[in-house]
Amino acid sequence: MIRLFNWSEPPCVTVSQNLTRNPIRFYSRRSFIISKEETLKLCHNKLFPTKMVMKTNGFVDGSLPDELKKVLRSVGSEWGDVVDDMESLQVIPLKGAMTNEVFQINWPTKCGNLDRKLVVRIYGEGVEAFFSRDDEIRTFECMSKHGQGPRLLGRFADGRVEEFIHARTLSAADLRDHEISALVAAKMREFHNLEMPGPRTVLLWNRMRDWLVEAKSMCSAKCVKEFRLDSLEDEISMLEKELSHDYLDVGFCHNDLQYGNIMLDEETRSITLIDYEYASFNPVAYDLANHFCEMVANYHSETPHILDYNKYPGLEERRRFVDTYLSSAGKQPSEDEAVLLLNEVERYTLASHLFWGLWGIISGYVNKIDFDYMEYARQRFRQYWLRKKRLLGSPDNYVNGYVGYSTESG
Repeated sequence: MIRLFNWSEPPCVTVSQNLTRNPIRFYSRRSFIISKEETLKLCHNKLFPTKMVMKTNGFVDGSLPDELKKVLRSVGSEWGDVVDDMESLQVIPLKGAMTNEVFQINWPTKCGNLDRKLVVRIYGEGVEAFFSRDDEIRTFECMSKHGQGPRLLGRFADGRVEEFIHARTLSAADLRDHEISALVAAKMREFHNLEMPGPRTVLLWNRMRDWLVEAKSMCSAKCVKEFRLDSLEDEISMLEKELSHDYLDVGFCHNDLQYGNIMLDEETRSITLIDYEYASFNPVAYDLANHFCEMVANYHSETPHILDYNKYPGLEERRRFVDTYLSSAGKQPSEDEAVLLLNEVERYTLASHLFWGLWGIISGYVNKIDFDYMEYARQRFRQYWLRKKRLLGSPDNYVNGYVGYSTESG
C-alpha cells in the first residue's frame, strides 16, 4: 500500500518544468557505478536487446545532470540515513517502460547493511504530438493520492524521481498466465472506477484526429498513399459513430496496458499499473481491447516490432478476462452483460489498431531508437483493414478468432 502521509519520506521537490520527451519501447539491462569524476562505468555489459541505444543526456555522456543531483541531495537529506557521498550510488537501467528511460538508484545507508532505493525517470524528446507531460504529471500525482502507483519524490528539467516499488515488471508470457491475467482484470476495473478530476469526456477520437494531422504533416506523398492517410479522417468518424453508445461505460482508462506497464508484487500478488502518459477518460471497452491487442507483442524479442496475431487471445480466454473484470466489483454479471462487453471489446480493437498505427508513423519520424516503427504501423493498419468488415458486421463473425499475421499488404 502506498503511504500518502509518511514523514520519513521526502516531500516532492520541483526544480524545473521545462520538459522534453521521447517514445521508447524497450530497455537495456546494464548496471553503472558513479565514480569520483561522476562518470558512469559499465558493471555488467549485458545489453537487452543488443540493438538498444541509450540517450546521452547525463547518464551516458559522463555526468549526472546538476538538477537531478540537486533533487537527489534533497531526497537524501529528508531521509537522513543515507550516506552523503554520491559517488557510492549504483544506477541500474530498468526494462519495461515505453516512453521514458527508467533507472533504479541504490543508495547505501549509514548503517551499511541496507540500501534505500528510488527510481529516476528520464524524459525523452519528440513526443509533444502524443501527450502533454504536464497533464501526465498531474495524473501521476492524482494516482498517488488514490494509493495507485509510486509516489512522486521530486522533479527536474528532464525527468522526475519516484518511489521505488518492490515488484517486478510483467513479461509477455505473464499476460497469458490465468492467475496473473485475473489479477490484471480486477486491477483494470479498480483503475477504471477511480474518481479523477476533469470532465468524463472521451478523448480517443479527437486524439486520433490530432495524431492524423501530425502524421500527414510529417509524411511524404508516398507515405500518405501507402498508409491511406487521406481516408483516415472518414474512418475515425465512422468508428466514432459505430462504436459510441450510451450504454457503454466510460471510465478513467490507462490506454497503454502492454506488459511493461504492469508490475506484480510476488509476495502480496498485488498488481500496480504504471506510466500514465496516455491515460484519459475513454470507453472501458477500448482499454480492454487495447490490452488484448498487446498480447500479440513481445518487445524484448529479437524482432520487437513484429506482432504475432496468432497469439491473440481466443474466445475462452477473452471471456474469462471479461467475466473476472465484471465480477471483481462484487456482483456476478449476467450472460447478456458479459456477451455485450465481450463483443464491444472486439469492435474497439479497430480503434486500437488505428491509434497505435498513427503512433508508429509519428514515432518513425521523431524517434532515433533502432526499432522499426513503420513496419509496426503497417501491421496495425493491416489488421484494421483486414478486420473492419467482419468486426462491424455480425458478432458471430469475430468471437471465435483473429486474423493471423501476414506479410502481404491489407
